[in-house]
Amino acid sequence: MGDSGRLEIVKDWRLHVIVFVLVCLTEAVGQFSIKIGAGVILLLPMLYAFFLGLGLYFTPIMKEKQAKNAEPLIVLGVTLLIAKIGVIIGPQIPALIEAGPALLLQELGNLGTILLALPLAVLLGFKRESIGMTHSIGREPNVGLIVNKYGFDSPEGRGVMAVYIFGTVFGAAFLGLLAGFLATITPLHPLSFAMASGVGSGSMMAAASGSLIAAFPDMENQIIAFAGASNLLSLSTGLYMSIFIGLPLTEKYYSLLTRRRGKSKEGKGEHFSA
Repeated sequence: MGDSGRLEIVKDWRLHVIVFVLVCLTEAVGQFSIKIGAGVILLLPMLYAFFLGLGLYFTPIMKEKQAKNAEPLIVLGVTLLIAKIGVIIGPQIPALIEAGPALLLQELGNLGTILLALPLAVLLGFKRESIGMTHSIGREPNVGLIVNKYGFDSPEGRGVMAVYIFGTVFGAAFLGLLAGFLATITPLHPLSFAMASGVGSGSMMAAASGSLIAAFPDMENQIIAFAGASNLLSLSTGLYMSIFIGLPLTEKYYSLLTRRRGKSKEGKGEHFSA
């Protein structure tokens, strides 16, 4: 971005007023918790701000100019978060070393999108789009991988872009709600959910770890440290995991699922004709 672009963002008083009002309003509302059985769904100010900001985009208050100027500010906000994580990780290094194997192997958990989501996508009638949609959580490196291998206009390219856009719009809100609820309803340790929140997206990690901190405030520094370290590992190793394991596994699994579905349809057709 050039100097003129930076100056335009600084001079965009409408954007700054909207952000200031949203922050004041959502912080004034504060945190709400909804008990569902043994679990708790935590509604945080970040969640209110997300949906209010999204709603304002469809009103005359927020123009396209403000939406474009807000994009670099998101990166700036995540950069400040990463700087905070860097400061907090230092004192937590012994705990991170102790959890070393779990942190190193946590990337295997991201393969769960293949085992769980791919059968559902095929069942819903998606074809090869499901390969792009389910081989990973679909962040920027994975978009590049799919576009490079199959092309932007391919079914796989359309699939990964659909998940990328959906994750960009709703991913943070979804993980923010899910992390707090699962951490309070299951017997798993909160730090396991902190590691699980590091999916390779700064905004998703911030939302998930924010819910965990609200549920377990006495473990704030540990949660931030584990989430940050996990996210760093996902960013550095996630692409290689997709190249060598995730994408080949998705291809094989898709072939198996579609072959079985085809045989099932043929069997039904033969039975019907008989």
